[in-house]
Amino acid sequence: MKCAFDIIVSSIILLLFLPFGIIISLIIVFSSRGGVFYTQERVGRNGVPFGVIKFRTMRRNADKAGKLTVGMRDPRITKIGYLLRKLKLDEFPQFMNVLGGSMSIVGPRPEVQEYVNMYTEKQMEILTIKPGITDYASIEYFKENEMLGKSDNPQRTYIEEVMPAKIELNRKYLENPGVGQDIKIMWRTFLKMLR
Repeated sequence: MKCAFDIIVSSIILLLFLPFGIIISLIIVFSSRGGVFYTQERVGRNGVPFGVIKFRTMRRNADKAGKLTVGMRDPRITKIGYLLRKLKLDEFPQFMNVLGGSMSIVGPRPEVQEYVNMYTEKQMEILTIKPGITDYASIEYFKENEMLGKSDNPQRTYIEEVMPAKIELNRKYLENPGVGQDIKIMWRTFLKMLR
């Protein structure tokens, strides 16, 4: 049921978003050097790595300077990238991940291996289901990059404060995964984006 829901909803969203996606792609191409999309390896269900697809918001090879972004003060982010991140439009290509079967619309946000290596055995439980585009943690930490940008040590703040809190919110989802809860989270995410 959840799989069919993901495929149907993702197909509809991608079709509706297509004209905007084309415009965004053209702006990215003409405003900075590099491709339209950016793929980053993340850890998926059962610890299997896969490539998360996003609109490129950073300068070419910017990830070599670190995987953690620190909001509005991060010089690696392009001008259009700031806007795409603020409006969360850079995440829309991930609906292609959903159609490909590596992600669900709702589920724990996939993490890079570097941080997954820090998980405790209990925290590893969130890898028993498909990662998602949105979840309770995405809503709670909607402005995570801006928050990290205010920290004197963004890496430490993320590892010691943000990541554990997000994992606990993900574990809340594990208690009752299903289409009903997915719709509730999607609606709350939509309202958050409108605000």
